[in-house]
Amino acid sequence: MFDYETLKLIWWLLVGVLLVGFAVMDGHDMGVGTLLPFVGRDDVERRVVINTVGPHWDGNQVWFITGGGAIFAAWPLVYATAFSGFYWAMLAVLWALFFRPVGFDYRSKIHHPAWRSTWDWGLFVGGFVPPVIFGVAFGNLLQGVPFQFDEFLVPTYSGSFWALLNPFALLAGVVSSAMITLQGATYLAHRTEGVVQARTIKAGTGAALVMVIGFVAAGAWLQGIDGYRISSVVDPSALPNPMDKTVVREAGAWMANYAVVPALWLLPALGVLGALAAVVLMRSGRTLGAFVASSLATTGVIGTAGASMFPFVMPSSTQLQASLTVWDSVSSHLTLGIMFWATLIFMPLIVLYTSWAYRVMRGKVTAAYIRENEHGAY
Repeated sequence: MFDYETLKLIWWLLVGVLLVGFAVMDGHDMGVGTLLPFVGRDDVERRVVINTVGPHWDGNQVWFITGGGAIFAAWPLVYATAFSGFYWAMLAVLWALFFRPVGFDYRSKIHHPAWRSTWDWGLFVGGFVPPVIFGVAFGNLLQGVPFQFDEFLVPTYSGSFWALLNPFALLAGVVSSAMITLQGATYLAHRTEGVVQARTIKAGTGAALVMVIGFVAAGAWLQGIDGYRISSVVDPSALPNPMDKTVVREAGAWMANYAVVPALWLLPALGVLGALAAVVLMRSGRTLGAFVASSLATTGVIGTAGASMFPFVMPSSTQLQASLTVWDSVSSHLTLGIMFWATLIFMPLIVLYTSWAYRVMRGKVTAAYIRENEHGAY
């Protein structure tokens, strides 16, 4: 039904949709985990916070799993290269995520302050660390990753874990963390009341300001970072071969797409205005609208990164020709076609059952509810 070029573009968009879905849905769970030790001052308040996401967090993990699976199946070269180059960073994400299932399950098993406080900080680690690392990864992608291919297209990463922690990447990590914290704050403000909600709104306001300032600063900084441009003729319908092109680095290359399609400026505008609107709506008591605005801000930030880099997915700083793009790092035409129809069937199902679960378990989580369900609540 679709030609190879069209499927390559469709899968670039679908991977972006899955990343946004992960940031919005699993992101608000992580944001709540990040806020947990600070907006909950005693055991009951912290249980209120935990029980806003307790029934949903594991269901939202499907966005994380599906996103990783989609990258593996649609962009196998990207998956292989990224997971070898970012191995220790990805391992740190997994270690941090280990705290989430055991934290939710074990925290309330023993009624002891030290036990529960330990798992509270474990949930904080599980919510705070992954977004920071994902942001650092995106910051490195925008600067280029030191890898190269041999004659058999086997990737070799020549950098180090500590080299990933450069100033621009760390700034991207701060933006990512603040974005996810804001996402969690708007959701938590919608599901709580009283002092917990008040503290959450204050924390969410701070996160939004950090996100906006960091996002604008990163955009200004990016003007001084050489981007990547394909300098040879590319056949978008050709079989994938990342070495069958020439690439150059030049100033302003990451801004070229905005000159060609000025409407793309709506994406960074959405990132900034969405975050500011979330603050205004949250502070005026319209918390559901704040969550929607925060989700739009998240879409704008992720969309800005994708639009800036297109068609590059993972540029190489040591072998420019090896840079992976939408055109030459994909699976076969048949694989992309089968996956497209599978996604067309299963993604709406995910949205439907997730919407149903949130509708059934809507409403405020209160201290009275926790006391009435002492043994049943998280």
